Amino acid sequence: MPRRTSLRGIDLAQIRTACSTCSLHELCLPAGLDATEMERVDQVVKLRRRTKRGDYLYRAGAELDSLFAVRSGFLKSCVVYEDGREQVTGFHMMGEVVGLDAISQERHTCDTIALEDSELCEIPFARLEELTREIASLQRHFHRIMSREIVRDHGVMLLLGSMRAEERLATFLINLSQRFASRGYSAHEFHLRMTREEIGSYLGLTLETVSRVFSRFQDDGLIEVNNRHIRIQDVARLRGLVGQPPHE
Repeated sequence: MPRRTSLRGIDLAQIRTACSTCSLHELCLPAGLDATEMERVDQVVKLRRRTKRGDYLYRAGAELDSLFAVRSGFLKSCVVYEDGREQVTGFHMMGEVVGLDAISQERHTCDTIALEDSELCEIPFARLEELTREIASLQRHFHRIMSREIVRDHGVMLLLGSMRAEERLATFLINLSQRFASRGYSAHEFHLRMTREEIGSYLGLTLETVSRVFSRFQDDGLIEVNNRHIRIQDVARLRGLVGQPPHE
């Protein structure tokens, strides 16, 4: 029987992460690797990090030690200005990698905070760099992840620069719908983990505007809202608001 290691009463053998057996591995960092390569990635990924709602995963200015793959839960990234104002820069859900903001300067440029109790797989960045040099497919996938983040940033710039409030919120809901669907959840009914104020910060809208547009969408039969629970009732019309075809 393999030796079991413990730290302060915690059985590390039981909470050890195995990418090869994780249900999210096709969405996360090791997607597309063969069995041998997956085993090597398993050896790099450290223990899972459990972060309680409201706790910081890391703060702006902290040195880059690891990237984190979200295994469960929901987080936000934000920048806090000197006058105390908070600007939300992103929301992160299961199967996504956070911490990429620190790669260029080796320090994090934003705070990342759990919006609900979350569990993350810690990936030491130095070891990941070594492994990407040895496994070409992993390097390609890591580049795709970084490219996806760049595209997402461009999308936010488009939201803030050229869209009306209704278009911004419609795009936000469609994006969430697609992200939930890709993880096997309903594309039409989901629970918002963030507040309306946080949505407004991300979209460049006031809290009052976000609440008003939610009410308008509900009055128009596009969505049904019950506190943070959202049901999309007319996805075709919602897509139409932002010039997207009814179906992808």
